[in-house]
Amino acid sequence: MSDEKQSYELESKINTPVFGWATALIFAIVAYAVALPEQAASSFSATQAAVIANASWFYVLTVAVILMFVAFLGLSRFGDIKLGPDHAEPKYNNKSWFAMLFSAGMGIGLMFFGVAEPVMHFMSPPEGEPGSIEAAKEAMNITFFHWGLHAWAIYAIVALILAFFAYRHNLPLTLRSALYPLIGDKIYGPIGHAVDVFAILGTVFGVATSLGFGVAQVNAGLNYLFDVPIGTQSQVVLIVAITTLATISVVTGLDKGIRRLSELNLVLAVGLILLVLVLGPTVYLLQMFVENTGNYLSDIVGKTFNLYAYDPKEWLGGWTLFYWGWWLSWSPFVGMFIARISRGRTIRQFVMGVLFVPAGFTLAWMTVFGNSAIDLILNQGVVHLGEVIGQDSSLALFVFLEQFPFSALLSMLAMLMIVVFFVTSADSGSMVVNMLASGGEDDTPLWQRVYWAALLGVVAVVLLIAGGLSALQTVTIASALPFSIILMVASYGLLQALQVDLQKKDSQLAAILAPRVTRNPVSWDRRLRNMMQFPRRSHVNRFIDDVVEPAMELMANELRKQTVDVEVRREEDTNRVALEVAHGEEIDFVYEVRPKDYLRPAFVQTDEEVDDEDSKYFRAEVHLTEGGQDYDIMGWSRDQVLGDMLDQYEKHLHFLHVVR
Repeated sequence: MSDEKQSYELESKINTPVFGWATALIFAIVAYAVALPEQAASSFSATQAAVIANASWFYVLTVAVILMFVAFLGLSRFGDIKLGPDHAEPKYNNKSWFAMLFSAGMGIGLMFFGVAEPVMHFMSPPEGEPGSIEAAKEAMNITFFHWGLHAWAIYAIVALILAFFAYRHNLPLTLRSALYPLIGDKIYGPIGHAVDVFAILGTVFGVATSLGFGVAQVNAGLNYLFDVPIGTQSQVVLIVAITTLATISVVTGLDKGIRRLSELNLVLAVGLILLVLVLGPTVYLLQMFVENTGNYLSDIVGKTFNLYAYDPKEWLGGWTLFYWGWWLSWSPFVGMFIARISRGRTIRQFVMGVLFVPAGFTLAWMTVFGNSAIDLILNQGVVHLGEVIGQDSSLALFVFLEQFPFSALLSMLAMLMIVVFFVTSADSGSMVVNMLASGGEDDTPLWQRVYWAALLGVVAVVLLIAGGLSALQTVTIASALPFSIILMVASYGLLQALQVDLQKKDSQLAAILAPRVTRNPVSWDRRLRNMMQFPRRSHVNRFIDDVVEPAMELMANELRKQTVDVEVRREEDTNRVALEVAHGEEIDFVYEVRPKDYLRPAFVQTDEEVDDEDSKYFRAEVHLTEGGQDYDIMGWSRDQVLGDMLDQYEKHLHFLHVVR
């Protein structure tokens, strides 16, 4: 282990360089944006304009490659690899997982743009006659393109990189781990600190500026519903309230606060979309969803690579490139949050879940709200809806819902959703920043979690009062350019690491091994008695003490004679015992035996077995570096255990030969 890694692990509860530099830079940038708002806005806008003018092709190419790469990983043999040890199981069920994906990813954006964006494209399309049927088709096609597979692929690749290296290779769950294939243990030094600081700045400014701008929609909705005055004072109160709720949620923890809020919002979202679908032109909307999906999929390649190079349009920079930059700038935060909740899923399950399920719901949402709004303007004469959206898009959702029966109920439901979405964005953002500043740990002191949650609110309030929100939003999006370069390099590193993983599996199957030590023949009745024993913990512990550990010591002593660095390690509290063989710069070999409990079959339980321990039996299961191997060696002789260790070690040496 390198000195940098050892030093990093000692400070893992609070990574002082990252915490200190991130805090200092946040205050410095906010001070600049507040003290010189016009100069900051001008310089940041010039930076963004230069990026769009000179690097638009790179943005478009990067996002296209990311989408193809994520789809390839899910469909190929790589899809069978788990984000974690081979024996790992998902911590969250599908409902909770999807809810948290949706809430952290872009739920709040759907509330703001679900009505506004399709109508804006309908009234001002990049090509064609505004307000026509063709403009309506193109408006939905563009909206699907901006909010569909491309956006979720960006989040997915960041989450995949982080989850794979964190859960499969025991690296910190922070952005620095994405660079491990390229720089190795140097991620624990200044380069890694700089990457994590960059991720903190992007997350803090991204969430804070969204919070600052987003309260305008909340304020507009409250004014529309309850005549709450629109102004800075009302919006500051709203930010303080949302930040307080987010702080309570992040202090409560991921399993209770964030998960429960996300599940609540998913229920509210499904309820609202169903109400609008039923109260609106139901059959028309179902037809539109099918047609919109077909148009989107048939045009996806052309739109993906369309730069309007032959007929340059400013529209591209104001919409598509803006979105690509925004999704990229948010991807460290959202990707890291998705990685945090995705341990134990295979890459195929992950890709299907992250790429298609949220995107599918997003497209359904855009159809129900966007097509309903366009239908109101185009076919039902509600022209003032378009006029309101053109003047103040923050009112779009509430003016739209006013056209339906039970409009007050729908608007109240929408308002509740907006607030909860903001809370889930703020609390998940706070959790991610806290982990980045703590070396990937989320079990941190209370003050750290409160500090980052409060800082998000303070930054939003200060910038709202003094100006500077637009400037910071601009620089956040411009920061997507250097990050996209890092992301492409990290994706290449992920591919290399996945190839090594597959080579190891293949070598274990293809290695020609010497004949293993076979079991001594036993009578059929003795074998049956062994099968029906269902041993208790004490029996397995005794087997590990009397057979497994002595066998490991024998093998370790023989390896030491061959000048190999080897250690037998014992964990007294769990009674695990492991043989660890170090191979220097190459991958080490680990053969571990763990007691693992299972529920005893019902046919061998008695009514008296009411204690949890009485209802279980234990297996002595083998674990290798990549996780549990799902076989039991309980009852084997010492020679048989030695034979199994030799088999696995020989396979490992063959694997090192293949990848060397």
